[in-house]
Amino acid sequence: MERAAIKVYNTMTRQKEEFVPRDGNRIGIYVCGVTPYSHTHLGHARPNVIWDVVKKFLRSQGYETYHVQNFTDIDDKIIARANEQGVAPLELAQEFIDEYLASMDALGVERADVYPRVSQHIPEIIALVEELVAKGYAYAANGSVFFDVSSFPGYGKLSNQKRDELLEGTRFEVDPAKRDAADFALWKAAKRGEPAWDSPWGPGRPGWHIECSAMSHKYLGCAFDFHGGGSDLIFPHHENEIAQSEAATGEQLARFWVHNGMLNFQDEKMSKSLGNFVTVQDLAKRYPKELLRYYILSTHYRSELEYYEGKLEEMSRGWKRLNQAVTNLEALLRSPDLRRDVSAEDEKALARIGEIQEGIVQALADDFNTAQALGLLFDLVREVNAYSNQDIQPSQIVLEKAEAVFQKYARDILGIVQGKAASGESSLVEPLMGLMLEIRQELRASKNFALADKIRDRLQEMGVTVEDTPRGPRWKIEGVSSDAEL
Repeated sequence: MERAAIKVYNTMTRQKEEFVPRDGNRIGIYVCGVTPYSHTHLGHARPNVIWDVVKKFLRSQGYETYHVQNFTDIDDKIIARANEQGVAPLELAQEFIDEYLASMDALGVERADVYPRVSQHIPEIIALVEELVAKGYAYAANGSVFFDVSSFPGYGKLSNQKRDELLEGTRFEVDPAKRDAADFALWKAAKRGEPAWDSPWGPGRPGWHIECSAMSHKYLGCAFDFHGGGSDLIFPHHENEIAQSEAATGEQLARFWVHNGMLNFQDEKMSKSLGNFVTVQDLAKRYPKELLRYYILSTHYRSELEYYEGKLEEMSRGWKRLNQAVTNLEALLRSPDLRRDVSAEDEKALARIGEIQEGIVQALADDFNTAQALGLLFDLVREVNAYSNQDIQPSQIVLEKAEAVFQKYARDILGIVQGKAASGESSLVEPLMGLMLEIRQELRASKNFALADKIRDRLQEMGVTVEDTPRGPRWKIEGVSSDAEL
């Protein structure tokens, strides 16, 4: 297959660059995961849905993906919350890891290839810290180990700031053992009541940033293709990660730094620490997963995404139009009267559908622009509506082409269209509706309009609208605007 030329915005260079994998067809992806000390919220869902789409699109282009996403299961916040609840920190972390994975499953997010945890990689972390100390990039003090920021000339290149500017405008972790305020902890000396592991510097636990370097090195090597995370991680987390990784290996850590914008709840970043969040599990009980994905993907991943009460109800109108259009197209394809030939007009329709499909591919290849891809799917809805509402019977070949585009991009890659059972066309409902409409047609043919209308009205009461068209009756789910019809 001929692959699309993929361009991705690189935070490091502040521009779009052509993407070519480091290792043939295999694409290495590391995405910073969560600190599991509280419930999984919608802000966590955004990067996961985005990377789910990215991976599926890359595979549709013939690439292989290997995705690593960590869990920071040792952290100050976990320890504090565990002490409040009187449970072990790792036990608390496991509870919220389980919830997180269940929440992503509920959104139809394909799991990462590996989910490494800090607590399971202490030897790798200690080895990396030892290497940094040996090379003169880190120093031990009072049982802790700190990275010497002044020893790494490239510090600040990701956040595009000079070190003096960082010192003026940033609150650094206070520790009297540090030589410089900007230095950051690689290993923290043990404190009473906290989990600790033996190390060459005494008992302690890892600092925040070192875990990602150690685990990405183990599973992806010293250099890989994509490093992802929220824009709030650019500094200090990713800046520090680059410094310690590249100081240790002498290699560029990631070729592309990909950061998604924040999800804001009433003008503030949705976060656990602020307490202004809505959980994925609560939303999944109220809305279909495909609608939640549609909402997330309706905005380009680098832009901020707004959420407020009523937002999903607003988004559902367009989402229902798209889903109903696909449902009606599938129903139309089951008609026994479709033509198998291809006329000149059919050729034009096929060409237009092909142009839309190519546009969707190009949108996704242009920095994974899901918002533009969604707009083109609605163009396809309008195109198929115009074609199928002509006086002549439509060609099965044209409709199959349109259905294939919806299947590949709306269902398989974006995941925004429900399956047949979810949209009201289970294997039982479909033949029953067919039988009801057949009986109603026979009643109309025998001029028993009263009984035929009674069947139509009772179906309407059950939420099913029956329409009589020149090509026979068709049914649809109630509550969708007429411009979604096929």
